[in-house]
Amino acid sequence: MKTLLLFLLLCHASSAVKHTLRYFLTGSSGVSAFPEFLGVLEVDNVQAGYCDADTFGPKQDWGQTVAEHDPDQEQWYRNECYNKRPFLFKEMISLKQRFNQTEGVHILQLMSGCELDDTTGQVSGFLQYGYDGEDFITLDLNTLTWIAPTPKAVITKQRWDTERGRIKYNERLYTEVCPQWLKMFLHYGEKTLLRTDPPSVSLLQKTPSSAVSCHATGFYTDRALMFWSKDGEEIHEGVEHGEILPNHDGTFQMSVDLNVSSLEDWRRYHCVFQLVGAEDKIIMDLDRAVIRTNSIPPSEFPAGVLIGVVVGLLLLLLLCITALLLWKNKKGFRAASTSDSDPDTTPKGTPVRLCCH
Repeated sequence: MKTLLLFLLLCHASSAVKHTLRYFLTGSSGVSAFPEFLGVLEVDNVQAGYCDADTFGPKQDWGQTVAEHDPDQEQWYRNECYNKRPFLFKEMISLKQRFNQTEGVHILQLMSGCELDDTTGQVSGFLQYGYDGEDFITLDLNTLTWIAPTPKAVITKQRWDTERGRIKYNERLYTEVCPQWLKMFLHYGEKTLLRTDPPSVSLLQKTPSSAVSCHATGFYTDRALMFWSKDGEEIHEGVEHGEILPNHDGTFQMSVDLNVSSLEDWRRYHCVFQLVGAEDKIIMDLDRAVIRTNSIPPSEFPAGVLIGVVVGLLLLLLLCITALLLWKNKKGFRAASTSDSDPDTTPKGTPVRLCCH
């Protein structure tokens, strides 16, 4: 059966495309070979800007263009980078004292930004803090109150809930201003941020008894879905999803494994890939004929090669036996003596020649 590799424009409506602008600020203590403070600006998971105690600037050409066209936005990032630094360290010192932490590695991180749904135009903002790898406190922009997911953050929530001016400022910043900044990045970074590259999809298998891996590579963006289906319905049993990983050229790759040890009718199974927001799908049949593998089934092992190897070994063996016999004939026999004298009267010191050993 030939591979079914089709772009379908059927059944399913277009999935929503969501774009995000995220700003990370990180303060740390006790971490060697790592900046005590750094900030990272990301648009759709692409790093657009960076700052630390000594450095500030864009990481992309289109980020520089945004800064040139909107100096106020650049100034906000600069202020956020340098003005939040003492704030983060003040809060981290307070938390270390509250939790009686005098030594060790400690990290306080702020993540803020907004998300824009291209299809509906819906906007959502977010502002949250994490401490030592765990969610610490989050601002609910609907109720305009702080949420403490852990009892450790209740004291901070009670204190920050009283700062109404700061809460209102954050509400406007992340629900009104941030989406406009995000649209500006999408406009100037369109060639990078809005491009879509379809993948190359193949089926891989290490051994006949191992799982079949559906592998897609070379796609962009990293917002993609891939799954195994049976009779057109997504399945979960016997399926293991891998992570989306970056390639060296800026594209991405992913794989989804299917345990085929108990499958009977392979024709009912398909691998499906789709970029989020795209109507097109790539569908590939589960077909033994197209699986790439390092193993060779016995029935497919080339008989000509096997016969040639056997004949070659036999010829080599025959050649070795012939050479051995010739060598023995040369070393084991000598010419006989032509003298008629009695061996007993042979002069002393004259070597006695024997007909054979």
